[in-house]
Amino acid sequence: MSNQHDEDAKLLESLGYKQEFNRRWSGFSNFAISFSIISVLSGCFTTFGQAWNNGGPIAISIGWPLISIFILIIALCMAELVSAMPTAGGIFYWAFALGKPVHGWLTGWLNLVGLVAVIAGVDYGFATFFTTTMSLFNDAWDPTNLKLVFVVFMVTVLLHILMNIYGAKIIHLLQNINVYWHVFGVAAILGILIFLPKSHQSVEWVFTTQNNNSGFSQSMYWWYVLPLGFLLTQYTITGFDASAHVSEETGGASKAAAKECGNLSHSPQLVVGYCYFHSSSQQPMLMR
Repeated sequence: MSNQHDEDAKLLESLGYKQEFNRRWSGFSNFAISFSIISVLSGCFTTFGQAWNNGGPIAISIGWPLISIFILIIALCMAELVSAMPTAGGIFYWAFALGKPVHGWLTGWLNLVGLVAVIAGVDYGFATFFTTTMSLFNDAWDPTNLKLVFVVFMVTVLLHILMNIYGAKIIHLLQNINVYWHVFGVAAILGILIFLPKSHQSVEWVFTTQNNNSGFSQSMYWWYVLPLGFLLTQYTITGFDASAHVSEETGGASKAAAKECGNLSHSPQLVVGYCYFHSSSQQPMLMR
């Protein structure tokens, strides 16, 4: 393993880049971080209504595989880049190396703004679900009390900040566990949606039904409303560049990070996510 790490350091040196981090992550850990960030569970629960109200079943049954094709193309391009430049920071270093310093600066800041927005969205979604779940056991937890939800949100953000600063080992453990949690958790949800209902909607209903609760006229459906529903897929299947961001902490990064960024990290979730949305979109009760 030390020989491999030496090769990794030499590759960075050939780029004029000095290695700063210890390579403690295995290929599986690199896979786990992208798999965890993509997260079909958190992505679908927080944005399912976005697709349902802006497009309906079509936005899910057709939008998911259609948008996934373009996402895979982007992921494969990133995999090619990280195989040649497995550096910490990933995309903003690539922009700097392939363009000008201003390109790296802009890419870095845009990436940071995106990360802040995504983390806030996921944590607020957790706060909403946590408050709603607690209300089943204690009436003091009122999910309509936005001040209470916001307090839970702020506590969640604070815990995540502390974990990132002081709990690297905890994060490493949790993300590895999270892979299995997502695999078995999504499988359980799929099983419930497929086998428990007494009836399902027809295939025609799934692939032809349109919903437009956006406030825009039906004439805008194909050009504006439906693309808004596509945000479900775009939001859920994002973050696979994380494999590149931590490549300097991964052994054999030029192969491991590239493989996870371009294939293993999210390809299974494309299929699993589609199965989940296809099943859940057939259950009218879930939409009430």
